[in-house]
Amino acid sequence: MGPAAGWTQETTGTEVAEAFKSSLKGKTVLITGVSLKSLGESTAVVIARHGPAKLILASRTEMKLQQVADEIVKINPDVKAELIVVNLSSQADIRTAARRIIALTDRPDLLINNAAVVTSARGETLEGIELQFGTNHIGHHLLTSLLTPLLLAEAEASGTRGTTRIVNVSSMGYRLSPIRFHDYSFEGKPVPPEEEPPAGIPAHMKPDVGAGRPYYGFTAYGQSKTANILHAVALKERLSSKGVQAFAVHPGSIWTDLSRNLSDDDRKIIEGTSTFWKNQDQGCAPTLAAAFDPDISRESST
Repeated sequence: MGPAAGWTQETTGTEVAEAFKSSLKGKTVLITGVSLKSLGESTAVVIARHGPAKLILASRTEMKLQQVADEIVKINPDVKAELIVVNLSSQADIRTAARRIIALTDRPDLLINNAAVVTSARGETLEGIELQFGTNHIGHHLLTSLLTPLLLAEAEASGTRGTTRIVNVSSMGYRLSPIRFHDYSFEGKPVPPEEEPPAGIPAHMKPDVGAGRPYYGFTAYGQSKTANILHAVALKERLSSKGVQAFAVHPGSIWTDLSRNLSDDDRKIIEGTSTFWKNQDQGCAPTLAAAFDPDISRESST
């Protein structure tokens, strides 16, 4: 039995990284959504302690990226941290960022799609897609597609199947909504029953066009997290035979800066959803296990 057999919700990313430190050393890792008080920060900092070849940190704000990079230098001055400013709600910006990443590395070992937005009010990407779906799923889907040739090249060159990986940070929030294929941008279009939030979701936590509420933020967030999971499933089906593994993870209940765009009422709803709140180190543990545990590459499930 591997070390994961004794892990619990209290297990930290620090413990996970220590258990798999030989798998971390010398890796080139790309992480999106890196800023202070985020899972991206804790993930990057923990990896930095174990001698990766290069960390490529991506986020929309250069100052926040630099703050994390400065923290990494204090922990391990030998780690090279490259910063990529990217707005995942702009497909043009994603394409520019992908070109910059390709210029930095021709063979990344790991892509960790960690960035996310959650908001109470409806917004849109620059392409006019509902903001949470367009950023959390479409943005990462495009970035992953642009970088897949590099990941496949690394998998072929490494000669070790299953060490090249894509990790999508999803959430148990996926239970709030399936994909609304007929109205994924929440424009008030009718959707069939199978695309509505599942039974048991309170009425006040669902869109209701008749009541003048075509948009509900948590439903939109749930849809995007369902999409993260299905994306990982599809990637695994298409790429695992070529040496690239894909996983989706739930980090647990954790307060980060992600909640900054929620209304007071929605914050109160979140507060009542868990009896155990993780700290940031505990929150990054599932991501690190998915990224580096050699045993799970042999599993068929995502």
